[in-house]
Amino acid sequence: MTKLHVVTHAQHAESASSDLRSQVHFCAQTGQIWLHEHRMLLIHAQAQALLRKELIDTLGMDRARGLLTRMGYESGVRDAELARTRAQCLSDLEAFMTGPQLHTLEGIVKVTQIRLELDRAAGTFYGEFLWENSWEGQWHRHFFGTHHEPVCWTQIGYACGYTSAFMGRPILYKEVECAGMGTDHCRIIGKPMQEWQDASEYAHFFNRESIAEQLIELQTQVVELRTSIGDKEGLPTNMVGDAPAFRAAYELLRQAINTQITVLLLGETGVGKEVFARTLHERGARAKSMFVAINCAAIPPDLVESELFGVEKGAYTGAQVARAGRFERADGGTLFLDEIGDLPLAAQAKLLRVLQEGEIERLGGQTVRKVNVRLIVATNVDLRVLVKEGRFRSDLYYRLNAYQIVIPPLRERQEDISPLAKRFLEKYSAIHGKRLKGFTDKAKRALLTYAWPGNIRELQNMIERGVILAPSGTRIEVHHIFSACEEREADEFGLDVHGAINARSVQTGQALCEAVCSGEMTLEQVETMLLESAVDKARGNLSSAARMLGVTRPQLAYRLRRLQEDSAGHEEVGFAPPLAPAGKV
Repeated sequence: MTKLHVVTHAQHAESASSDLRSQVHFCAQTGQIWLHEHRMLLIHAQAQALLRKELIDTLGMDRARGLLTRMGYESGVRDAELARTRAQCLSDLEAFMTGPQLHTLEGIVKVTQIRLELDRAAGTFYGEFLWENSWEGQWHRHFFGTHHEPVCWTQIGYACGYTSAFMGRPILYKEVECAGMGTDHCRIIGKPMQEWQDASEYAHFFNRESIAEQLIELQTQVVELRTSIGDKEGLPTNMVGDAPAFRAAYELLRQAINTQITVLLLGETGVGKEVFARTLHERGARAKSMFVAINCAAIPPDLVESELFGVEKGAYTGAQVARAGRFERADGGTLFLDEIGDLPLAAQAKLLRVLQEGEIERLGGQTVRKVNVRLIVATNVDLRVLVKEGRFRSDLYYRLNAYQIVIPPLRERQEDISPLAKRFLEKYSAIHGKRLKGFTDKAKRALLTYAWPGNIRELQNMIERGVILAPSGTRIEVHHIFSACEEREADEFGLDVHGAINARSVQTGQALCEAVCSGEMTLEQVETMLLESAVDKARGNLSSAARMLGVTRPQLAYRLRRLQEDSAGHEEVGFAPPLAPAGKV
C-alpha cells in the first residue's frame, strides 16, 4: 500500500506539473511568453542579480529589501489567480500547490513541501517548505558574501503574496534557513500574521515608503492647483485622450467655447459627439442654463416639428394642450441636434429660419416667439452627399458648416484605449460594487488590437460586461470582454481563446507560401494584395493601414508610390497588375 501510494502521488504530481506547463505559451511571431493570461519574461538571472545589487547600492539594504519584497508579493498575487481557477476541480491542498509548482517552473527555486495544513473556510494555515537552488540567495552571497540574516526577499514576498491571496487573509512567512547565510538550502515557515509575535517588525516591508506616498500626494495637489487656477487647456474630467487627432479636435472645441457660432460635429457612431457638445455647453457662458439634446433619427418624421418648435392646442388630432418645443426649453442655453442628416426637409426649412431670425412659431400657432439658443449639431454621414441627393438643403448645410469639428474614431486613437478602459473600469466597478484588480495582460493586448467599429460606446459597453462577468477580487480576462464574439475576436488577433496560433490562419499562410514557391503568384503580387487590403480596410487612411501592416506611414507611402510607378511602367508594355485605387492612396 505504501509503495502504491508513493507511485500514485508521484504520478499525480507529474500530472499537475504537466498541466501547469500546458499553461505556458511561447509565441515566436509576437515575441511574447504567456502563463495563462499573464505575460511573462524570460530574463537572465545574472542581469536580474545585477539590478538587485544596484538597488541595494543605491537605496541601501533596508529599502531595497522592502522594494524587492513588494515586487515578489505582487508576483505571488498574480499566480494565485491561476490557482483559484484550478481550485474548482482540485482540493484546497492540491490547488494551493500550484504556487510552489509555478515557483519551480519559473526557475526561481525548487520548492519541496515539508508540512502543509490549511482550511480556507476556517482561515487556518501552517506551511513549511524547503527551497533548493535559490537564485537570490546564491547571487547575494556572490556579490556581498555570507550574510548574517536571510536575504531571499523577492521569494519571501512571493510566498506571502501568493498565500495571502489564496487564503484571503494576511499570511507571513519567515526564512529560518537561507543559502545567503551559508547553508546548502533555504527553509521557510508561514502562518497567519497575528500568530507571529514580532509580525509588526516585518509589516513595513510590505508597505510603500512614506516618501513615495508624499511625492504622489504632492503631484496630485499640483494637478488640482493647475485646474483651480483656470487652466482651460486641460481636458475636463469627462473626457480622456492624448492622441494627436483627438487633441486637435478638442483644441477646435476649446476655441469655440467663448463664441456663439453654430458647431457641426462630425464622426462615426459612438465617438463621443454628445460628450463634445456637453463640454462646449458646460465650459461656456451658457453653463448655468439648460442643455437640451434631441436625436433627430429617433423621432417619427410627422412629430419632429412639434418636438422642435412646440405645438398649440388643437393643432392636430391628439394635441389636447399647448406644449413648448425643444427650442423654447433651451432658451438661454444650448440645443444639441444629433443625427441632423435625418431631419425632414420641412423641418429643415423652419430650422434655417430659426438660425437666421432667432424666432420660432409653434405648430398650429400664429405667435412669433424669440429664442436665444446656442445650436450644436452632429452627424455620422456626409451631408454633402445628402445635398447632392436632394435630401438636405444646401442653404442649411452652408449655414451649419460654419465651424466644423471632426472627432476621430477610436481605431485612430490607440494610445487612448488604455486610459479609457481604466476610466470605464473604475466607473462600472463602483456602479456594480466590484473590487477588480484591472485587466490580464492578454485582455490588455486584445483591447489594443481590436478594431472597435463601435468606437468609445462599444468599448464602454464591453468594459461594463467585463466588470459584471469577472469575479470580485480578480482581473478581467479576454472572455469576459469578448464573451459574445469570441470567434470574431480570435480571428482578429490570430489567436484561439487559449492563446495558440489560429490553425486556420496558419493553413492560409502556408497556402500562400506554396502559391509563391510554385510560381502561381509573385512576391510583388502578394505585397500588392496586402497593401490593397490594408488600405481598403482602413478606408483610405494611410496611418491606420500602416499600423495594420506593422510599418510606419512613410514606409507604406513609399511602397504604394513604388507600386504606382511600376504599374505605370507595366501599362506602357501592355500589363495592368491590380493596384489600390488612386483615390484611396
